[in-house]
Amino acid sequence: MHDHRKLGRELDLFDTDPLIGAGLPYWLPDGAAVRHALEEYVRAAERRAGYRHVYSPVLGKRELYEISGHWSHYSDDMFPPMSLGAEQVVLRPSLCPHHALIYRSRSHSHRELPLRMAELGGMYRSELSGVLGGLTRVRAIQLNDAHIFCTPDQVADEAWAALEMIRRAYEALGVAPARYRLSLPGPGGKYVVAPEMWRRSTALLTDVLDRSGLPYEAVEGEAAFYGPKIDVQVADAAGRESTLSTVQVDFHQPEQFDLHYIGADGARHRPVMVHRSVIGSVERAVAHLIEQHGGAFPAWLAPVQVEILPVSEAELPNAEALARRCVDLGLRAEVAGPERGSLGARVRQARLVPYQAVVGAKEAADDHVALRLRDGRRLAPRPADDVLARVRALVDAHSADLWDAAAS
Repeated sequence: MHDHRKLGRELDLFDTDPLIGAGLPYWLPDGAAVRHALEEYVRAAERRAGYRHVYSPVLGKRELYEISGHWSHYSDDMFPPMSLGAEQVVLRPSLCPHHALIYRSRSHSHRELPLRMAELGGMYRSELSGVLGGLTRVRAIQLNDAHIFCTPDQVADEAWAALEMIRRAYEALGVAPARYRLSLPGPGGKYVVAPEMWRRSTALLTDVLDRSGLPYEAVEGEAAFYGPKIDVQVADAAGRESTLSTVQVDFHQPEQFDLHYIGADGARHRPVMVHRSVIGSVERAVAHLIEQHGGAFPAWLAPVQVEILPVSEAELPNAEALARRCVDLGLRAEVAGPERGSLGARVRQARLVPYQAVVGAKEAADDHVALRLRDGRRLAPRPADDVLARVRALVDAHSADLWDAAAS
């Protein structure tokens, strides 16, 4: 059973410091490499799916969150306002109000919809110290967020497409959902009072889940304050569940911010917001990946993808040249020279690296590489360019395979 808090520190992925504060981890170079690869994967997937990326500030006036409904329904989870002259500003607890304002800043025709807006942005939650833990519950969150502004008859297709993006991402990450949950409102005053809005949005998400053929459970009390959501649950080795990805339907904020588009009839119409997160928070996603893979990440995510092992000092210049070729191809590589111990010791130290490239005297003379795979396979020496091209292709494909069987 892997604990990401222990393993993340042992592998130099992330750490914390009491002077920075609880729930505010920092990322070390290897952890930053994993995070960057994950973020780039998501951005590329979003671009292919027709999303446009934006940046928005992490602060907003208190009035913004009063309009959105966060202040009245969610303020217990927000940091206190900061006074700036006569104004009060707040660290944002979510990105949706900012995206609603970006949409509102320009007029839109029905021909532009669906308009898909995405951002990997920071947000902040005032979590109690007792619930904080590693990367799973933090106070500063980097969220893979997106909001689709669409017509009512486009909602179902957009929500279904979001579920498909999540499915493909989990396949690339080597993650299996524990279950799908239709999160509904429960008793109490934390939800917007609008029965017809809840009925419509719940019916839409139920239809999407039924159409997808995915098994799901309806659970009361887990909805967002403004609407129901599909939560994709993952479980750790101890069976503890957490939400990684979500798809939400929101009729509330378009009304609060008076969003509209011009329809084919020339009249103003209200769009629907579909909130969608493929990997949720980067912190929680990486925590789950550490525990899922025990630090042996898929090759495209690995902090070091190619460990180059010169047999002796004589092959060190060739190894360093090979590392430069890896970097030129966009591969993360490092050289572990004889100063780190015997070849066997260095192989053991690099046990989590997907590819170990051994360079002996014959390989150096022929510009060949003898490749060892993390799963224990050893490949016959072959031209270095061929090896690197194959590794690059597998990384680009976000493949779970370490080597193409046909090329063995």
